[in-house]
Amino acid sequence: MAEKFIYPNARRDESIIDNYHGTEVPDPYAWLEDPDGEETQAFVEAQNKITMPYLEKCAHREKYKKRLTEMWDYPKYGCPFKRGPRYFYNFNTGLQNQSVMYVQDSLDSEAKVFIDPNKLSEDGTVALTRTRFSEDGEYCAFMLSSSGSDWNTIKFKNVSTNEDLTDVLERVKFSCLCWTHDGKGVFYNSYPQDGKTDGTETTANLHQKLFYHVLGTKQSEDILCGEFPDNPKWMMGVEITDDGRYAVLCISEGCDPVNRLYYCDLSLLKDGITGMLPYVKLVDNFDAEYEYIANEGALFTFKTNLKAPNYKLITIDFDKPEQQNWKDLIPESETDVLEWVACVNKDKLVVCYIHDVKNILQLHSLQTGEKLMTFPLDVGTIRGYSGRRKDAEMSTSSHLLLTPGVIYHCDMTKEALAPTIFKQSEVKGFDRSKFETVQVFIKSKDGTKVPVFLVHRKGIEMDGNNPVFLYGYGDSTSPSCPCSAFPASCSCSSWVEYWPSLIFVEEGNPFILLGSQTVGEYGEKWHKSGSLLQKQNVFDDFQCAAEYLINAKYTRPSRIVINGGSNGGTLVGACMNQRPDLFGCAVAQVGVMDMLKFHKFTIGHAWTTDFGCSDKKEDFENLKKYSPLHNIQVPETGQYPSTLLLTADHDDRVVPLHSLKFIANLQHIVGRSAQQTCPLLIRVDTKAGHGAGKPTTKVIEECADIYAFIAENMNLTWRD
Repeated sequence: MAEKFIYPNARRDESIIDNYHGTEVPDPYAWLEDPDGEETQAFVEAQNKITMPYLEKCAHREKYKKRLTEMWDYPKYGCPFKRGPRYFYNFNTGLQNQSVMYVQDSLDSEAKVFIDPNKLSEDGTVALTRTRFSEDGEYCAFMLSSSGSDWNTIKFKNVSTNEDLTDVLERVKFSCLCWTHDGKGVFYNSYPQDGKTDGTETTANLHQKLFYHVLGTKQSEDILCGEFPDNPKWMMGVEITDDGRYAVLCISEGCDPVNRLYYCDLSLLKDGITGMLPYVKLVDNFDAEYEYIANEGALFTFKTNLKAPNYKLITIDFDKPEQQNWKDLIPESETDVLEWVACVNKDKLVVCYIHDVKNILQLHSLQTGEKLMTFPLDVGTIRGYSGRRKDAEMSTSSHLLLTPGVIYHCDMTKEALAPTIFKQSEVKGFDRSKFETVQVFIKSKDGTKVPVFLVHRKGIEMDGNNPVFLYGYGDSTSPSCPCSAFPASCSCSSWVEYWPSLIFVEEGNPFILLGSQTVGEYGEKWHKSGSLLQKQNVFDDFQCAAEYLINAKYTRPSRIVINGGSNGGTLVGACMNQRPDLFGCAVAQVGVMDMLKFHKFTIGHAWTTDFGCSDKKEDFENLKKYSPLHNIQVPETGQYPSTLLLTADHDDRVVPLHSLKFIANLQHIVGRSAQQTCPLLIRVDTKAGHGAGKPTTKVIEECADIYAFIAENMNLTWRD
C-alpha cells in the first residue's frame, strides 16, 4: 500500500463567508490572497519543503533534465525584419537564458549584437518583450520585463551608435508602443501612480491612460492623449497608419474580440500633439472587432468579424463613414478562419487562414481583394511574420508538431514568388522520421466534432496500455488581446507550448493536442460555444478526448496524464474534479481556480467577457458549478489523480492565490481521505511570472520537474 502524504496544516478561517445573491459561500483560505502576509509566505515555504524534496528524489529527474537540456540546445531564429536601411533578428544559440537581438546591413552581411538582455541580470530574469523602431530606423524603443511580470520599462537606443538614451518610462503595462512618423516620440500606456508594481501585487489594473512621450524629455512631462475615467476597465492602443497621417485608436473592455474604433487626423494638429487628441468616433460600441490593415488616403481596409464570425476584410471611406457605405474586400469564408492579414510590397496582402487548425498562406490584391496565389508551404502553424507595405520582401516562421521551426524568406520583386528556406532548426538527437502525426475528429458530448492531433511512434501497439499526455488550453480569446489569461504569444498550437512533450513521445508515449471548443480556430461562433454559460462544453471536449483514447485502445484511465496552463490550468482543475476516475495524473500550471473572485485581481476583470462574473446571478450559478476551488470532493470510489500545481511569485496575470487556495482546499478535503494515496502537491517558483520571458534555465528546471513527477506517478521506465 502506498504511503500517505502528510500535508501542511493550513489554517481554515471558517468565519469568512461570502454572500452571492443570497447564497453563502465559505472562503476559509481568503487569507492566502495577501501575497505579502507572513502566513501566506509561511504556507508557500511549507508547501515547497514537501514538493521540492519529492521532485528531487524522483527516479528519472536528472535524466529528464539532461535530455531536455540536449533537446533545447539548438539554434533558434526569429524572422528577420527590415527597419530603415538595416535588418534585425532575434537569435538564441541554444541554451542562452534570453534571445539576443542582432543587427546587420543586409541579410548576408556580418551580424552584430544590438540588444542582449542576458547582460541585464545575472540569472536571466530580465526579458526583452518588445521593440519598435522609428520610421527612419534611427531610434529604437524597447520594453523590458523583470521576473516574468507584466509590468514593463520602456527604454530607447540610438541605432547608428547603439547607445542607450536617457529616456526611461515606468509603470507600463498592456501597452501599445508606437512612433509618430516624424520620429519625435512614441505613444504608450501607463497606469496611475498608486501601489507597488513589482509583479507580486494583486490590486486590480484600472484606469489605463494613453500618453505621448517626446524623445529627450522626462516622463513627468509626457502628454496625456487618452483616458476614460467613467469606464475604468477600458484599455486602449494607438496605431499610426502607414502614411503617418492618422492615429487609429482601438478601445477594448475585455478579451472578447470586439473594440471601439476612433481616429485622429494628425495633419490637422497645427501645433503638434499637445494634449487630448480630437478623436473622431467611427465605431462607438462593442459589437465587433476592427483591426487596421492599410489605407490609401481616407480609404481604409480593416479586418473584422462584423456579421462574419470567420472574419473578413472590409473597406471604409472616412469621408463617407456611414455603415451603409462599407464594402467587403475579401468576403468571409464559410469554412476557414481569417487569422491575420498584412500589407506588403505596396499593393499586396498576405492573408493567413486557419483550415482545420492548420495555416494556409495566400497573396491577394489590396485594390480588388482577388487571390493571386497560395504560398507552397508545409502544412503547419505560422507563428512569425515580418514584412511591411514599404517592403518588397517578407519572412515567415512555421512550426510543425515534430519540427521546431522553419523560416522562409520571399523576395516580392520576383516574377515567380517562391519562398525559400532562410533558416531551419533541428532538435539534437531527435529523429522525427520515427514518429507520425495523425489528426482525427472526435464527437463531443453536444455532438460537436473536435479536432485532435495525435503524435506517437510509428507502429504503436493499440493495446490500451500506452501512457498518453493529453494537453489542452481550454480557452482562447482574441490572440491580439494583451490582457487575456495567457501570454500573447501563446496558442494551443504554438510549438514552444508543447515541444518539451517530445521527450514524452521519444520515450514511446503518445502526445495528444486537443483543439477544444472556444479556442477560436473555427471562428467566433466556435469561441462562443465554449464561453460564458456554455463553458462546460470545453470540459466535455477534454473528457470526450480522453474517452476516445480509451475506446480506441490507445490507453486506459490510469495511464492518462492531463496538462494545461493558464486557462488550461482551469481546464485541468475542473476536469479532475468532475472526472477524477478518468485520469491518472494531472499537471495544472498557473491556472485560474477561484472563478467567483478572479475579476477582483490585477487584469482578471478583462476575462469576464469569456467567463462571466459572479456579480451577476446567472453567471454566479454557472461559475459555481465548475469553479475548481469550489467543487473539490472526495470521490465515492477511487481517488484523485496524482496532482502537481505550478505557480510563481511574480505572476501578475493569474495571481498565485488561485493555485494556493486550490491546493490548500484540495489537501484539506481530499488529502485527508484514507483512500487518497496519490500526491497532491504544488511547486511555487520565485522570480518568475505567468510564463512569458522565463529564462531557459528555469524552463528546463520546471519541465524536468513536471516530467519526473509524471514518470514517478505513472511508473514510467527510461529508455537508455
